[in-house]
Amino acid sequence: MPESDLDLMVEKYHRALDAFIKGDPEHQKKLFSKRDDVTLANPLGPPARGPSAVEATMDRASSGLREGEPIRFERISGDAGTELAYIVEIEWARAKVGGSDEVSPIPLRVTTIFRREDGEWKVVHRHADPILSPRPIESLVQS
Repeated sequence: MPESDLDLMVEKYHRALDAFIKGDPEHQKKLFSKRDDVTLANPLGPPARGPSAVEATMDRASSGLREGEPIRFERISGDAGTELAYIVEIEWARAKVGGSDEVSPIPLRVTTIFRREDGEWKVVHRHADPILSPRPIESLVQS
């Protein structure tokens, strides 16, 4: 994608992760859509739909992170039209997680969908999970 307002939005989105993994979700919240169809599927629970549920999910996730920092963002794919865009990335970060005093790596496989709303890009969907290596088919079975 050429340098554009979407590229600037992705840069802001990446910078907001820096605050998020230090325990502050407010910067990320500002980048998400406030429309009823906004969704967030993070590794800690079921998908959240709607601004209130998405923000509550962000609050819960960021409250368990401290002293974090992003390391790098590995773009796997992405594309943009006039109204919708997406990126698929591996987010490499580290932080103190939960009650641990140890800094731990936090690699996530992330798909983010952006939508143009009132002339600016907003996150309309984010899905993140920690699956970065092949797994057996049996891993789909929940006991």
